[in-house]
Amino acid sequence: MTGTDIVLYQAEWCAYCARVRAKMTELLLDYKIVNVPRDHAQRKLVKEISGQTGIPVMVDGDAVFDDDDVIIAYLQKKFGK
Repeated sequence: MTGTDIVLYQAEWCAYCARVRAKMTELLLDYKIVNVPRDHAQRKLVKEISGQTGIPVMVDGDAVFDDDDVIIAYLQKKFGK
């Protein structure tokens, strides 16, 4: 699926992020990955976007999500069949 404006702020070692990536792969979504530092104090961009430093954070246009279960439910509802 092309034409999406989805950005996933994540880390490869994060199990919650892996769940979101797996759902995006299942739905064949194109998205941009931004890897964030392990140290929460260095996650200034994530904090600016979501108001907190936890990951994953997903941005789809103007919508921002900061919980893996919420992200997965959103993706399924918007892009699932």
